[in-house]
Amino acid sequence: MVSMETAAEHERILREIESTDTNCIGPTLRSVYDGQEHGLFMEKLDVRIRNHDREIEKMCNHHFQGFVDSITELLKVRGEAQKLKSQVTETNRRLQDDGKELISSMEELKQCRVQQRNIATTIDKLTHCLPVLEMYSRLQEQMKAKRYYPALRTLEQLEQKCLPRAGQYRFCSIMAENIPKLRTQIRDTAMSQLRDFLESIRKHSDKIGETAIKQAQLQRSLDSSVSTQPRALIGRRGRKEAAAAAGIAAMDSNGQGGSPMSEQDSGILDVEDDEDDEVPGAQDLVDFSPVYRCLHIYTVLGLRDVFENYYRKQRRKQARLVLQPHSNMHETLEGYRRYFNQIVGFFVVEDHVLHTTQGLVNRAYVEELWEMALSKIVAALRTHSSYCDDPNLVLDLKNLIVLFADTLQGYGFPVTHLFDMLLEMREQYGEILLKRWNLTFRQILDQDNYSPIPVSTEQEFRHYTSQFPLQDPELEKLSFPKKLPFSEFVPKVYCQLKEFIYACLKYSEDLHLSSTEVDDMIRKSTNLLLTRTLSHCLQYAIKKKNVGLAEDARHAAEAEIYTSLNAKIDQFLQLADYDWLAAVQGGGALTASDYLIDLIAFLKSTFSVFTNLPGKVAQTACMSACKHISTSLMQLLLDPEVRQISMGALHQLNTDVQECESFARAGPVAGFQGDTLLLAFSDLRQLLELFVQWDWSTYLADYGKPTCKYLRVNPHTALALLEKMKEMSRKNNVFAQFRKTDRDRQKLIDTVIKQLRNLIAQHHT
Repeated sequence: MVSMETAAEHERILREIESTDTNCIGPTLRSVYDGQEHGLFMEKLDVRIRNHDREIEKMCNHHFQGFVDSITELLKVRGEAQKLKSQVTETNRRLQDDGKELISSMEELKQCRVQQRNIATTIDKLTHCLPVLEMYSRLQEQMKAKRYYPALRTLEQLEQKCLPRAGQYRFCSIMAENIPKLRTQIRDTAMSQLRDFLESIRKHSDKIGETAIKQAQLQRSLDSSVSTQPRALIGRRGRKEAAAAAGIAAMDSNGQGGSPMSEQDSGILDVEDDEDDEVPGAQDLVDFSPVYRCLHIYTVLGLRDVFENYYRKQRRKQARLVLQPHSNMHETLEGYRRYFNQIVGFFVVEDHVLHTTQGLVNRAYVEELWEMALSKIVAALRTHSSYCDDPNLVLDLKNLIVLFADTLQGYGFPVTHLFDMLLEMREQYGEILLKRWNLTFRQILDQDNYSPIPVSTEQEFRHYTSQFPLQDPELEKLSFPKKLPFSEFVPKVYCQLKEFIYACLKYSEDLHLSSTEVDDMIRKSTNLLLTRTLSHCLQYAIKKKNVGLAEDARHAAEAEIYTSLNAKIDQFLQLADYDWLAAVQGGGALTASDYLIDLIAFLKSTFSVFTNLPGKVAQTACMSACKHISTSLMQLLLDPEVRQISMGALHQLNTDVQECESFARAGPVAGFQGDTLLLAFSDLRQLLELFVQWDWSTYLADYGKPTCKYLRVNPHTALALLEKMKEMSRKNNVFAQFRKTDRDRQKLIDTVIKQLRNLIAQHHT
């Protein structure tokens, strides 16, 4: 059994040796040497080797002939191989000889390819560099042509697009370094042109204003049938501003800011506008391109705020210079005209800039400038017009101011204060007229013979009645020759009265007043002419030694009646003993003062015997008495000796005035129409009503308006009376600080006083 297992093991090992890679045979052989049958294994191994040798020998014998044939073929092939080798060697030699030219050509091709690549690279670089050079060349041309806004756009494109694409080249670095310098140069040049423009329009503002005023004058001369059409001045301005706006848009789109010639202008153009005889506007006279150009340049540079502040500051300075009148402006109308032309020119330019730029100036800025200008204009005109004593010059000045106001109103500026000032000047104009007519009346009276006018024919009679509206049927029935019941001075004075009214009416034209307001103004002026100027002239004529005729003696007697009546009234008023510190009564109605009751009784009895006098004399005496009472009571109220007045005292005085008004309303003398006599107390009535009702809000809000409830209350008078009430409140209320009602009333009085002072400063400076 042992030998069979050993034999089987050896057989397995042999098979494993035959089938196993020789590199892995070591473990197999080791198992043989580890056993005890090494000799037996070697015997089996020899037997196996011999078996394999016999198989190899058999196989070799089987393939020997084939092997011999193969060797024979191989020997034949060796010869052919030698021939092939010789041919290959020769072919290789010829190929090498031929390849030398090819290699040379390849080297040349290689060099060409390198050059081609370099050329392509160069072309690519030049493609990026040439636009830089072209744009820089264009920039230089634009700078040379002084087209700075397009140059700035070119500079921006060069910096942001072209230079980054070109790469890092020395010339690019130089260009990049020059860009800030060029920007500074453009900015400084644009600012220099703007300064030239500002200086130019300052010098030529009178020409601009003169043109605008001519346009307004042409507009006023148009037929009233086209009054519903838009103003020609505004329409023309709108068309030109639209054109200017279109020009700005074109500047934004194509970078052109007008022709090079216009960019070098000082700002003022010579325009001959013969087409349709149309007066050129400000936009025709002024080249605004320096303003637009500088605005765009500073906007692109991010300095728009700097430019706006600079422009507004410079224009404010120019406004102050324009608003400063010459010291001799009042001497001639031309001085006023030049002053107005400069102001209109300034604001026409600002209005044009407002409508053709986006935010360089805004409406608030222009309105602020105009408010400042308006206050200075009004103050200057008040001062200089006060020196004038020629009514013709005042009338011409009024017309010039109206034209000035209408011109600026056409551009949207409020001019109410100018017309208010013209109403103030109306008083001055009236005084100047009164002085002139005073001389005229005296000349007429000096040349008169104070004898009835004899007329011999109907023609002479009609000549005098056409000058003076005489309506005397009895006189007309008399046969010629006959005498008129007046001397030569009556028709002459009547004609002068008409001339005076006409002169007053001329001033009222174009002041935008209602017919009622015009009538009131003319009536007031005419009353002053009759009651003051003509009356004084007649008194002067009466006092002359060479005049002693009956007609003037009658007027003197009438004047003596009025004087004596007023003197008697003064005796009653001396009995007035008002308690100016009286407290307000809590209940019960107040009664009129004793002295006033006696005075009214005296007047009633006096006027009852005036029935024998001419109606006009009685009416004049009654009106004179009422006015004298009203004036005297006002003087008592404003007497400087009366330093304190209480509300109780005002209530008492109000009661007395009511008594006077009842007397006037009762009609002590026949012939007065309606409440005409009550007008004598209107000033005092409105003043007391204002204080008793304490209606200060209405007074302050409506002051200066024709429909004001307290139109006759002078703010100086109201302030003086209010100061007395304040003094009364301060001294009597020692403990006012502990009583809220007294503190509130004191604060209210202080507030009203402050508002009155502001009102006086605004309207009566």
